[in-house]
Amino acid sequence: MVERLSTRAAERRRLDRVYGAIADPTRRAMLGILAGGEVNVGMLAQRFPISFNGVSKHVKVLEQAGLVRRRIQGREHWLRLTPAPLREAIRWLEHYREFWDARLEALEGLLVKGEGPTERSGSRRGGRSAQ
Repeated sequence: MVERLSTRAAERRRLDRVYGAIADPTRRAMLGILAGGEVNVGMLAQRFPISFNGVSKHVKVLEQAGLVRRRIQGREHWLRLTPAPLREAIRWLEHYREFWDARLEALEGLLVKGEGPTERSGSRRGGRSAQ
């Protein structure tokens, strides 16, 4: 039981890191570039109007989320996209999409039939009756 809870907690933390990483438009743009293939950190930095240190900090967030892997070759640092954490995030979203699709379809069915929620006669919001 404890192992199962700790596994779930670890999964939640991993998912939090992924969503935190992709919440930033600069990091999303970096992922878009890396989707095209492995890129040198210096070349990546040239594509953004921020300092090299700024790019490095963004890359670190992406690495901590497991979205980017770094390969060091001599003095050069090469980055590549690792999409597996994005698949986990998509699965989480898909679960809720299915939930809301079912709810909205049920609501649509009620609205089409004209069987929306009805108010009780003689009652007002807040539960007090008219005086």
